Amino acid sequence: MQNDQSETLSGRFEALRAAARRDPYPSAQERRRRLGVLESLLREHMEEFVESINGDFGNRSPYETKALEFFPALDCLRHARRRVGGWMRPRRRATGLWFLPAKSQVIPQPLGAVGVVAPWNYPLLMAVGPLVDALAAGNRVMIKMSEHAPRTAALFARLVAEYFDRDEVSVVEGGVEVAQAFVALPFDHLLFTGSTEVGMSVMHAAATNLTPVTLELGGKSPAIIAPGYPMAHAVERIMVGKTMNAGQTCIAPDYVLVPEGSEADFVAEARRVCARLYPDMAGSTDYASIIDERHFRRLRRCIDEAAADGAEVIRLGPEMPPETRRLAPHLLLGSAGLSKGLQQEIFGPILPVIGYRDVDGAIAFVNARPRPLALYVFDRDAGRVERWLRDTVAGGVSINETIMHIAQHNLPFGGVGPSGIGRYHGRDGFDTFSHLKAVFRQSRLAGVALFNPPFGRRLTALLKLVLRA
Repeated sequence: MQNDQSETLSGRFEALRAAARRDPYPSAQERRRRLGVLESLLREHMEEFVESINGDFGNRSPYETKALEFFPALDCLRHARRRVGGWMRPRRRATGLWFLPAKSQVIPQPLGAVGVVAPWNYPLLMAVGPLVDALAAGNRVMIKMSEHAPRTAALFARLVAEYFDRDEVSVVEGGVEVAQAFVALPFDHLLFTGSTEVGMSVMHAAATNLTPVTLELGGKSPAIIAPGYPMAHAVERIMVGKTMNAGQTCIAPDYVLVPEGSEADFVAEARRVCARLYPDMAGSTDYASIIDERHFRRLRRCIDEAAADGAEVIRLGPEMPPETRRLAPHLLLGSAGLSKGLQQEIFGPILPVIGYRDVDGAIAFVNARPRPLALYVFDRDAGRVERWLRDTVAGGVSINETIMHIAQHNLPFGGVGPSGIGRYHGRDGFDTFSHLKAVFRQSRLAGVALFNPPFGRRLTALLKLVLRA
């Protein structure tokens, strides 16, 4: 089976690469056409995708799927279609004084065949988002869908085969063995979204072919509430960011730092917020299930381990039947909330809350850990905000908000260090999936022959001129 699948993958890849060689620089009109086809696919089958994603999770609100997957997917499609012509144009660059009147420019060129490995938590958006950028850049694209969202994977694969030619976009289903064969293909660029541990394996496999990679890896994204900031507003935005998709979001707040002594205020506000957001958590379909039994057991184990280590565990909702895989939001108070299994990205509705004495201590706490994908700062002191930004390193930041920086088309999205490599979204995604070719155009009036041998007094005088301090 593995050999057959590998041959199938290889055949699909070769079809994409051959097509890219036949048409290495698709016109703006052709790129807009492909983006339009993708938009039609999404719009005409929205309800089918809503149903398939709900089935994969066991329960996820159709409103949440439309707001968190369809809205950003369609929005980025519109953004790319309107701007792709401008992104494609050669970009003028300044030429060094000594080389004038020559001209310099950068020409964006399609890479060819691009691979995308999509995760299960937003199984449609995390496939479509990179696909939009890669198609805008003029590439052919092959997507490996997550086996943990099999209904969505099967639906997307079927529809892509109906809407696109096989040498334009190809969608692959399958488990770990298929994924391993997929990332070993000699793509011209490979984008992977998932855990840091798997990302290491992906990078290792890509290195065999010297395939450049973009890795979106998540991590421990902190939220910090500054002294004096209105607790009610901060908690509302943090809990909204934490409970969407039941915390199964790569940039969900992973832990919260609050001024020492205000932990009880945070808990009280969190109770009110959750009661308002999900007044009937057990009976409502608004609150998502955990994707599968393995992740559900992992999260329960994390809570039990933190409690055994001394963390105070506060449940912000009812205990729900385990067969529903619905886990109420839990707060873990104290430093024990980051013990054992919680040292890794939580990826669920568990939120450690830790007190800090001063700004220096909060910054040191964040910097003592791997650099996060996102940082959330709640502070109205402009000078202090600048310090949070200057003295910490994170892939992206939202000030007095959570999540929203990812929705800005003109901001790059990506991690740093253990939280990822590279970035995409909008023009940054177009550039990621393009070769930015440097071009130097010599003038007829060039004086470079003055530097030709045989060397002598003429070159000595020129070097004295160009090397002067």
